[in-house]
Amino acid sequence: MGILSIGVSGLNAAQAGLLTTSHNIANASTPGYSRQQIVQSPNISVRTGAGYLGQGTHVETVRRSYDELLGRQVMGAEAGAAEMDSYLSQIRQIDNMLADPDAGLSPVLSTFFKGVQNVAANPTSMSARQTMLSASQALSARFQAIDERMQEVGEGVNSQVTTQITQINGYSAQLADMNQQILLARSSGSTQEPNDLLDQRNQLLKDLNKLVRVSTTSQGDGSVNVFIGAGQPLVVGSQTFQLSAVQAPDQAERITAGFIGPGGASIVMPESQISGGSLGGVLRFRSETLDQSRNALGRIAATLAQNVNDQHRLGQDLSGAMGQSLFTVVPPSVTAHSSNAGSGLPTVALDGTSIAELTTSNYVLGFVGGNYQLTRLSDNVVRTYATLPRTVDGFSISAGAWLPAANDTVLIRPTGDAAHGLSVAIQDVRALAAAVPVRSSAALGNKGLASIEPGTVDGPPPANVNLQHKVTISFTSATTFDVLDVTAPPSTLATSVAYVAGANISYNGWTTQIRGTPATNDVFTVESNVNGVGDSRNAALIGELQTRNTMNASSGGSASATYLGSYAQLVSVIGSKSNEVAAIGATQQGLADQSTAALQSLAGVNLDEEAANLLRYQQAYQAASKVLEIAGRLFDEVLSLGR
Repeated sequence: MGILSIGVSGLNAAQAGLLTTSHNIANASTPGYSRQQIVQSPNISVRTGAGYLGQGTHVETVRRSYDELLGRQVMGAEAGAAEMDSYLSQIRQIDNMLADPDAGLSPVLSTFFKGVQNVAANPTSMSARQTMLSASQALSARFQAIDERMQEVGEGVNSQVTTQITQINGYSAQLADMNQQILLARSSGSTQEPNDLLDQRNQLLKDLNKLVRVSTTSQGDGSVNVFIGAGQPLVVGSQTFQLSAVQAPDQAERITAGFIGPGGASIVMPESQISGGSLGGVLRFRSETLDQSRNALGRIAATLAQNVNDQHRLGQDLSGAMGQSLFTVVPPSVTAHSSNAGSGLPTVALDGTSIAELTTSNYVLGFVGGNYQLTRLSDNVVRTYATLPRTVDGFSISAGAWLPAANDTVLIRPTGDAAHGLSVAIQDVRALAAAVPVRSSAALGNKGLASIEPGTVDGPPPANVNLQHKVTISFTSATTFDVLDVTAPPSTLATSVAYVAGANISYNGWTTQIRGTPATNDVFTVESNVNGVGDSRNAALIGELQTRNTMNASSGGSASATYLGSYAQLVSVIGSKSNEVAAIGATQQGLADQSTAALQSLAGVNLDEEAANLLRYQQAYQAASKVLEIAGRLFDEVLSLGR
């Protein structure tokens, strides 16, 4: 090889450098593009008597500047950032709604109890009664409106899940096609890598990874296999495995991700296995925040309705009849798993005596090994029962018509639909039970210093029918008394009862207290509250529920929160979670930015550097051209010698 060939090799190498540099400049803004550079080596030298003489140069390959480790770090951080960004955009909708001082629950709760207090102050006022009834309707409407907004958010989640699964399937198909193109490029016998195809595939993986976190394995033929969740394949070589948007097996209104198996049937993927990316974010938001928020709102609605109804039914309306339920609330939701082999459903109802123990969790009741297993999903606490019925966490479960097969399960949502189903059961203001159906009095001839309390009706309702009976409490001495039902036919209820000042005295469904020092032959009477239209004692008792701790009781413990306190707790939890998600998202985005910067420092195109390379290769090209020019002159000189 002579000087001419050496010049040509230098010219070709410089041209390859110019082409590669120009390619870099042209793709400086192309997403996922990795900077390329030529790898240049000398040709094999020729041995001569004067030593080894060089034979020029050649370009071995065009190398792609990319680091797999940094690339994986970028994808991991971006998946986390996309998940938190998706979560945050959803939770802010609820946070803004609940924290709104006008659109939230706090103002209508206060207005409702203000209406109750107006009736307590003016029990015969029809306008006060109408105000209380209107406030009750406004309260139920607000519960419904907030819950409907949450349901709309849930429907939005369903729509996003469907859309994102479609996008995931689209990326899977493109990745499989890209694998095939890379395989064909490598199978042509060339040992060179198809750099641009590899960049395009990496960009597809990054885009897919922002939808759902993926893991990859590289194959010897250059293809990449893609997996999600617990190893479910999306792409294997040039073959794709599709996801599908399917109904949850225990909640038909809930759309989740399914994996299409070999036979075409969709297998529901556990949502806990789908992490990262916007799909993982919306699914995590729904399970962690949306479900809990609806349950928490429903718990307030169910507890309020139960407490008010219980007290209202202990009262007496303007016509003298016992009070009825003021609110109507739907029972707990029970749905069977789609794979159940048995029939029927268990009967689940709220338990009025322990309703303060209601939680914000859902439950799964299964029939396993001949026993009933109840799992509280919020903390996975499992209770096993040999038989039903049972009462737990403020609700009761009975087998009812449920005939389960082995391993059948049902989902129990004690309060999930309570806010949506809350309504006012009374339309007539006269039916508001402001009075207590019993009253007490002291005989005019009493000589002692004792007094009797007005009396209250015992719960839970319905009250004892003997409320209509007239009962006397006659002191046979200063320390003992007899209790006599004087309604025809008269009967003795108790004799020689020891008197304790202020102690409860309970008979026929009522309770009262006598305080002070009675004298022998003093008589006190408890009787039905006939024509007690001016009585407002029951309305006052309903009003007291506003400040009474009625919620958040541990099992067998005392309630520790009011209705407004529980709502404030819900608002606080959502606000804190929103801030937490925002902080985690900012951290993940920071990691993504750092990892991207580290990768770009290696793989990114620096236009200043490429401009310098252009000048360098231009000079090399010109120098090689000069070599060719000199070689031509020398050749001409040699030819001229022979003339």
